[in-house]
Amino acid sequence: MTMTERETLRRSAALLALVTIFYNLAEGLVSVWFGLADETIALFGFGLDSFVEVISGVGVWHMIRRQRESNGTDPDVFEQRALRITGGAFYLLAAGLAATAAINLYQQHRPETTLWGIIVAAVSIASMWLLIHYKVKVGTRLASQAILADAACTRACLYLSVILLVASAGYELTGIGWLDSLGTLFIAGFSVKEGREAFGKARGIACCCAGKCGGTA
Repeated sequence: MTMTERETLRRSAALLALVTIFYNLAEGLVSVWFGLADETIALFGFGLDSFVEVISGVGVWHMIRRQRESNGTDPDVFEQRALRITGGAFYLLAAGLAATAAINLYQQHRPETTLWGIIVAAVSIASMWLLIHYKVKVGTRLASQAILADAACTRACLYLSVILLVASAGYELTGIGWLDSLGTLFIAGFSVKEGREAFGKARGIACCCAGKCGGTA
């Protein structure tokens, strides 16, 4: 591979990271807004998770930019700090969501509607699938485990979208209120997993989302 081709691929990787950041920002705003308006904690929690993913995305974008400038491979202070903040935020999010879901189950809370949960989840599934496709393509061409790890994290977001879709559609079809809380508990579980992996990366452990492992490149 020529240097020009490699630089073009790295620019593509940086662009994909930026798209991920801004998409998660928009998704988070929409999800939190309608989650509060419709009293659906699953959609609200999904939105908060998107905001935490923004922190992780900034770390990935910074890493790619640094690699383009210096070809360095070791995590710098900024990346490690971003990963620790991300990990802590995921743990706090998981605790808050689990507690809220438990209270809602006890009070037998029912959302006003979960229609927006279905819409957001459907758009997210399509968007995450495209991002995964291109991240894997670029990461494979560059032989970059870091970019492939980012693709695996995006795959975890895809799984969260599926959970949201199932919980939201299930409520709309059946009217069973606890389905919204059950979806929230699954999102909380994923948040714990993502938090643990973020701290692992900050310690320099070759670890990534969805069970795939490798070092940075």
